[in-house]
Amino acid sequence: MPDKIKVGVLFGGQSAEHEVSVRSAQSVFEAIDRRKYEVTMIGIDRAGQWLVVEDVAKVITVEPADHVDLPRVFLDYHGRGELTLQDSSGYKSIGRLDVMFPILHGPYGEDGTVQGLLELAGIAYVGSGVLGSAVGMDKDMMKRTFRAEGLPQVQYISVLRSHWRSSPHKIQQEIEATLSYPLFIKPANMGSSVGVSKVHNKIEFSAAMDEASRYDRKIVVEACVSNCREVECSVLGYEEPEVSAIGEVVPSNEFYDYNAKYIDDNSELIIPADLNPKTASCVRDIAKRVFLAVDASGLARVDFFIADDEETVMVNEINTLPGFTEISMYPKLWESSGVSYSELIDRLIQLAMERHKDCLESTTKR
Repeated sequence: MPDKIKVGVLFGGQSAEHEVSVRSAQSVFEAIDRRKYEVTMIGIDRAGQWLVVEDVAKVITVEPADHVDLPRVFLDYHGRGELTLQDSSGYKSIGRLDVMFPILHGPYGEDGTVQGLLELAGIAYVGSGVLGSAVGMDKDMMKRTFRAEGLPQVQYISVLRSHWRSSPHKIQQEIEATLSYPLFIKPANMGSSVGVSKVHNKIEFSAAMDEASRYDRKIVVEACVSNCREVECSVLGYEEPEVSAIGEVVPSNEFYDYNAKYIDDNSELIIPADLNPKTASCVRDIAKRVFLAVDASGLARVDFFIADDEETVMVNEINTLPGFTEISMYPKLWESSGVSYSELIDRLIQLAMERHKDCLESTTKR
């Protein structure tokens, strides 16, 4: 038997999407092929400590004092990707990782920060690089990229939190002069619909802006598309990406918010979505263009709005590290396309190693 590939699964994190990450990590831990991979589970608690864990659920606890029984781990990038363990006996190396599988959502996870650390450490990692992760995370920069690429999207306005707090009445008037109610207001750098509000009238506007500003210094205000369907497709690959079947989301709430995604479990996911062939082809083509436009790699889920008459297709967003439980939309769409959850994990790890090799070749020639 050849040596197993050493994979570190990095999960948890300091963002508001901590619990979603833990659920995804648990699913990967249970499904990854142990005949092929040697797995180290590395949880980041809410205080930012990196911990080697066997019980994934332990990382949900909030206080660092709750983790006194868990050994801390450090990524030594001077040692080119070695993990250094700290326990009661001191510090010791526990070896070098071949690949890191970061299942982190939100800031300090899918925004390019961890990806930059892994680049310095010289470790292959699953998912987009620093640029693709940063652009995909920041909805303002994402939408600017879509606009430059000529991709169809809803009308939007970006606002700095400092401007909102210093001149709320002026900002509201400027937005109301351009966009009509209802509106969606969201933090620019957040996922899983955290901090997102649907605003029906001017009375609700201020509270929604304040809620979004809790999570980020930039706020995105979007036009609401009436009489539309929400569909999603998964993308897998590197420079020649593949696109999955298309799924439709019928939310249990007024829109597909955090509760509808993760708590009440009443939203309906229709796979494959009932679209005419021309519309389905258009959606899949745009999904590939979106993936390449932001320089994504490995995995991404692209979300769309489609008018009821199917004549209008608009991109909502790209998510470069989507939820990855077995029942999340990303793996379910690939399952419908003939790729099992375990096989999907394997392909993502292989893509990570391919991209890393490609980047190393470029670096040595500079």
